[in-house]
Amino acid sequence: MKKILIIIFIFLANFIQAQDKINRESFKLDLAVDSTQYYSMDVMQSPYFVKEKTLQIYCSEKLFVETEIKGDTIYSMKVVGKNKFPEKTIEISFTQNEEDRSNIITMLNIKNPFNKILKYDAMMFTPYSQKWKSTSIIPIQPKLQNFESWPHTIITLVLDNWRLE
Repeated sequence: MKKILIIIFIFLANFIQAQDKINRESFKLDLAVDSTQYYSMDVMQSPYFVKEKTLQIYCSEKLFVETEIKGDTIYSMKVVGKNKFPEKTIEISFTQNEEDRSNIITMLNIKNPFNKILKYDAMMFTPYSQKWKSTSIIPIQPKLQNFESWPHTIITLVLDNWRLE
């Protein structure tokens, strides 16, 4: 009986872990703003995708975004717990380097798993303006990754209009 319960437990644990991550768990976000100030907020449990194929990512998050491709179009996107299908999963990491508080850098790293150029649009929300602002993004060449960086603190980014060329 114990063996059966252990097998069921292992199966359920793997099943739950394989599920799509529709919502992020709530967490405390603490970011350096400059040499003396910090920005802090409670990020509530919320969807990663605020609408279809429009991803919101907060600084400090690392995500696996599994896609479905139809023809040359990104048909659907979802955040998953593990990168089980590297050939169709975009890896995204959004971090802050605050080692030198006089030179804070916010970085976005995106890995393109596709055989085509990956493009998307981005808007940022900073503690300075408290407004959404567009920011330029470099297209990601096939099977490579890009490192975007900004010389200031960014709280969150919205990435949308994902496309392959």
